[in-house]
Amino acid sequence: MSSTRKIIHIDMDAFFAAVEQRDFPQYRNKPLIVGGAPDSRGVVATCSYEARQYGIHSAMSSAQAYRLCPQAIFVKPRFEAYQQASMAIRKIFADYTDLFEPLSLDEAYLDVSHVSLHQGSATLIAKAIKAAIKQETQLIASAGVSYNKFLAKIASDINKPDGLYLIAPEHGPGFAEQLPIERFHGVGKATSAKMHALGIKTGKDLKAQSLETLHYYFGKAGLHYYTISRGIDNRPVNNDRIRKSVGVEVTFEQDIKFKQDVIAQLQNLLQKAMRKVAEKQMVAYTLTVKIKYHDFVQITRSRTLPHAITPKSALGDTFEDLLKDTDIGRRNVRLLGVALSSLENKSGQTHFRQMDLFNDD
Repeated sequence: MSSTRKIIHIDMDAFFAAVEQRDFPQYRNKPLIVGGAPDSRGVVATCSYEARQYGIHSAMSSAQAYRLCPQAIFVKPRFEAYQQASMAIRKIFADYTDLFEPLSLDEAYLDVSHVSLHQGSATLIAKAIKAAIKQETQLIASAGVSYNKFLAKIASDINKPDGLYLIAPEHGPGFAEQLPIERFHGVGKATSAKMHALGIKTGKDLKAQSLETLHYYFGKAGLHYYTISRGIDNRPVNNDRIRKSVGVEVTFEQDIKFKQDVIAQLQNLLQKAMRKVAEKQMVAYTLTVKIKYHDFVQITRSRTLPHAITPKSALGDTFEDLLKDTDIGRRNVRLLGVALSSLENKSGQTHFRQMDLFNDD
């Protein structure tokens, strides 16, 4: 474990909703939901903190959100506005360090290990970045500061909104021990259930397992769980990472069964993935569908098309073909995902292929 690294994780608070409330004063201080309409089988992309007081959260069905808060305001996403705000925020990052790694429109890692500003204090740098974001964009960010990515990301979620939290090197291992295992990077619902069945509920429980035991039950991920439970994460901040695929997925509050509902949800996910690809000024040729059944059995199906994928590409037979030889219509589905790969920029100069597109959980 290196104690010399200084990592900041910036996470914008309720980003889409905050942009809407900034741009439209009539939405301020009101429960605002960005996503699909309540009568459209849509989902919540994000919501304001006023809406969260009613128990509403992202990925919840819009219909459920409406039941929890009938007076909520529902608006469709304006991705161009969010992208513009994101680019303004990234320019602020560049004022402090060249070594930053955007994860999405609303979050990023920054390595400020060798930055001399503010006496080299990562906490003071994070405070300055938060202030600059507020001044330049009128938006609020939370920041986590630590000696690695894992703990910095955990820290940024503490004291939200407008949070700033430091996990110092001497406190990292102990902090990791007291975390519920659901908070660990790479532990999703399936892995969490498996760990609970083994009596592993906290970082301390995870740390008590031998590397051999973790390898036995979790394969190659065992080493990751072994190190991260000790507060160790050596992943660098990568400012030249090439995104080889773009994927989106949704876990349903209630399982779905009928093929027409599955196709409708896949088409909705495709639209979201296409917007992400367009943001990168790229096109994609490979479409991958991820299906997780009610019993957590997971499959993927892929198709590479001879032409660039468009939102209309899967309106015809593509999704139908991908769903052949699956149990759609016979087994309930708890999660669906769509990923686009074989990415190429619009000038045709760069082409990447990657088939391993989704996390295991």
